[in-house]
Amino acid sequence: MCFVAPLAHGGLPWASSLQWVATGFLAATTTSMLATAWLVDTFGQRRTFVATMVLFLAASLLGAASWNTESLIAARVLQGATAGVMQPLSMIALFEVFPLEERGRAMGLFGFGVVLAPAVGPAAGGLLMEAFGWRAIFLLSVPFCVAALPLGWRWLSDVRSTGPRQRFDWTGAALLSLALVAVLNFPVVGHRAGWLSTAALTDAVLALGLATGFVAWEFRVAAPLFALRLFASRGFRAACLVAFAYGLGLFGTTYLVPVFVQDVAGYTPARAGNLLVVPGLALAVAIALAGRLTDRAPPRFVVGGGLACFAVSSLLLAFATGTTTFWLLALWLTIGRAGLGLIIPALNVGAVETLPAEYLGHASAAVNFARQLGGAVGVNLLAVLLEWGLGFHDESGGATLAFRDCFLVVTIAFAAAVVPALSIRKHARV
Repeated sequence: MCFVAPLAHGGLPWASSLQWVATGFLAATTTSMLATAWLVDTFGQRRTFVATMVLFLAASLLGAASWNTESLIAARVLQGATAGVMQPLSMIALFEVFPLEERGRAMGLFGFGVVLAPAVGPAAGGLLMEAFGWRAIFLLSVPFCVAALPLGWRWLSDVRSTGPRQRFDWTGAALLSLALVAVLNFPVVGHRAGWLSTAALTDAVLALGLATGFVAWEFRVAAPLFALRLFASRGFRAACLVAFAYGLGLFGTTYLVPVFVQDVAGYTPARAGNLLVVPGLALAVAIALAGRLTDRAPPRFVVGGGLACFAVSSLLLAFATGTTTFWLLALWLTIGRAGLGLIIPALNVGAVETLPAEYLGHASAAVNFARQLGGAVGVNLLAVLLEWGLGFHDESGGATLAFRDCFLVVTIAFAAAVVPALSIRKHARV
């Protein structure tokens, strides 16, 4: 959607609702991640994967055929709900197959494949949009969905929990979903209606009430959606804080950079997508190398180094202008993406290794939840900050200054995340 935003007035007839297209996807993804452990225990990895992949395929086709705002938002929500299940499901499958001492390498190899798609996806998406319009972006994933279905059915485990079947925490899911929508909507309402307006205060009270109700309910229910007791582990708490910052940086810059180069530097969508190819490849290579490094070095040092690289990259991007060359921007982005590549294998392994094996599913989902939540909150906050900055910096070059403010916020977030990163330990068990 970062390619659609600057050009919405030229091809997307519902541009005023674009924020809900993004918010709906992020809220659904964040919530559904926590359902993965229950789905795998109840239906097994194979059935869970195939069902979610079929739904994702249907959502992609619905998005391409959208006829109004509601159908487009529905497609994105369904895409988000299914994508949220896929991410922790992959970690669960890998961690069951590979022994403890090889998990870093496994996460590195898996991560290489995962981020290779985003490396070439923006360029492909930009070309498709220029040639066929925004609907074509939804069709980009269809061939991969079709190919993944037989592979998942053939190779994924069909083992299910042998204990008594637990009921799904529908109440917790509803409370969390509504709380997330309220939280993500607050910056938008506050900026447009006023931070002390009735609408903004009502949204804030609603978000606080729903979040409080969710926490209280999760401590009461026998089979919670979110195992909050995992936060008793110091290392796990630290991993979730870093994951939140990681999501903010990854999703935030993936949103900001294409919008910056299209609005300020005058790039076409295809050229904006091409800018992210080399950094995306650097991310893929860094993840593969970091996997092996994680098996040999303490995760806190690997994660800390990655955070420092990304903070430096964001600081450099804060001083970019419309005349900054394509390859200099690509270099700065490559430094940051390489840093992100160092973080994720060590973060995933360090978070899970601090907990007993029976919490693998819940821990994997929780770390992915924190990362996705960081992305959801980050994109919304940065979008609002950017809109505010464009109005505040009304002099010549005001757009450049508005983007500078946003990149500085990302820089501060990553620099601050180094502190909890130092608490992540290797092979510590509770």
